[in-house]
Amino acid sequence: MNTKFEAGINIAIKIPKSKYEKTVVFYRDVLKFNVEEKPVNNPTVSRTCEVKFGNNIIWLDCVDNYTHSETWLQLTVPDVEMATAYLLSNGVETCDEIEELPENMHWITDPAGTVFNLQQTKKNNKIHWVAYFTDLNNFIAEWYYCSWY
Repeated sequence: MNTKFEAGINIAIKIPKSKYEKTVVFYRDVLKFNVEEKPVNNPTVSRTCEVKFGNNIIWLDCVDNYTHSETWLQLTVPDVEMATAYLLSNGVETCDEIEELPENMHWITDPAGTVFNLQQTKKNNKIHWVAYFTDLNNFIAEWYYCSWY
């Protein structure tokens, strides 16, 4: 099976509610990055900010029930189902129960517990994290605006 995995441009940092404001201040006021809060409609993320990070985007996600931060990364593939079958044949199972996703995406973890969003590469090389919304314009305005999820 010839599956090609590529890094996406999005990085999600899941931050405990108690550390969220200080983290936003760090990126905005200390590092002087452009930080823009975006509306969110997600059962596990109460707030999110987009941070331009070179060619990447960091999503600062406030998660009310976390005790420590986690970094989640994006993988893109030409065919999600083929990649999923390949991963399964190598002992990597999906763990879609960790956060709601559209049907054409999966969550996986590496052996150390790093979470990856697995999704299809768009033909125009722009990838969009399309979670929770069916209307892409509303999705971009309400959760993650990106050339990505």
